[in-house]
Amino acid sequence: MLEKGFWIRFATEECAMKESTGFDEGMGELGLNIEGLLRRSARQLIQQAIEGEVQVLLEEYAAVRMVDGRRAVVRNGYLPEREILTAVGPVPVQVPKVRDRSGSGVVFRSSLVPPYVRKSRSVAAALPWRYLHGVSSGRMQEALSVLLGEEAKGLSPAVLGRLKAEWAQEHAQWQRRSLQGKRYAYWWADGVYTHLRAEDDPRMCLLVIIGVTAEGKKEVVAVTDGLRESKASWLEILRDLRDRGLQEAPLLAIGDGAMGFWAALDEIYPQTRHQRCWVHKTANILNELPKRLQGKAKAALQAIWMADAREAAEKAWQAFVRDYQAKYPRAVEKLEKDRDVLLTFFDFPAEHWRHIRSSNAIESTFATVRHRSSRTKNCVSRASFLGLSFKLIQQAERRWRGIQHPERLRELFAGVMFIDGLPANETRLDPQQDAA
Repeated sequence: MLEKGFWIRFATEECAMKESTGFDEGMGELGLNIEGLLRRSARQLIQQAIEGEVQVLLEEYAAVRMVDGRRAVVRNGYLPEREILTAVGPVPVQVPKVRDRSGSGVVFRSSLVPPYVRKSRSVAAALPWRYLHGVSSGRMQEALSVLLGEEAKGLSPAVLGRLKAEWAQEHAQWQRRSLQGKRYAYWWADGVYTHLRAEDDPRMCLLVIIGVTAEGKKEVVAVTDGLRESKASWLEILRDLRDRGLQEAPLLAIGDGAMGFWAALDEIYPQTRHQRCWVHKTANILNELPKRLQGKAKAALQAIWMADAREAAEKAWQAFVRDYQAKYPRAVEKLEKDRDVLLTFFDFPAEHWRHIRSSNAIESTFATVRHRSSRTKNCVSRASFLGLSFKLIQQAERRWRGIQHPERLRELFAGVMFIDGLPANETRLDPQQDAA
């Protein structure tokens, strides 16, 4: 049995994860409470592990053949579904059956769910699907042990390896999906560094694109590895998207300035407009200022991107330059160099500003990738790295909420121009009257 302190640490970290990623967001849309989501995730993990067990058995007898050349041991459907009472509640599972045509008596016995077992012996709280957040193979076995008790300790490294291989295969198939007819209003792009290492790369980087569809839904567009600062890496991604049918350029892309993404985007989708992330920009500017001034400077920058009109933003911009140019020219330089692409959001619906002023859609999703991968010190293969990351973002995608006021997207796609967040043909309130 695992030490009590081990699971106390697990619980503490999980609370931090929920806080940093907005874990509960979107639960109403899913129709699930937290316990329901945990049970569903546990079911998926347990079922995958059982499928891995039966596959290992079939491979063991793959060379045993009948006189006519057919395999002697083959799959033969499933036993009736039954519930296993676990630490996260009842979890329904289906155990596969095998048929031994040779009559030698080969049967499949799952070490996770033996015959007639209806209740796990563990009463400790467990989150077995934590492996999808970067838990190593050894820790995965520990998590399953807490979920199902001593039965889980019969899982072989081959079964655990098969799980990782299945996730890598799922990612590879997803990477080949057709994008014919797809259209995106917004893209968030970023390169996410983790602590995982490959044999030939000391620090692996995920290149991620998340998009907003014409219906206003957020979805993953691309997840692969590469060099964040490399135009060539991003070009490979964008060309692949185009070749798989994504002919329509996104209307706006949001991201940090320190990426080769922008040069690649101009080459593949030159019509797409650029918006620099204000969160990254603010952090970069504050790094050039002494700590005693950072609070005041942050408020001054916030006055720019929180302005209700471009004219007000320009005035706040000038005030920042006036106050900091003489003593802190490097801070002002970091602001000035992206002037044209920091205020692009004013040409898009005001209802969407909170979504498109930063790349938080990616940052919040992958906050736990860095944390989880920091616990995995050993090297991993490229396929395992991408498979684990893909499963993580799939879990996160289920919690995403759509963009607010998706009806505005129809106007954008129809070519309606927006000025200070409103359609050009709509009457504007006088700023002084609106302030009053």
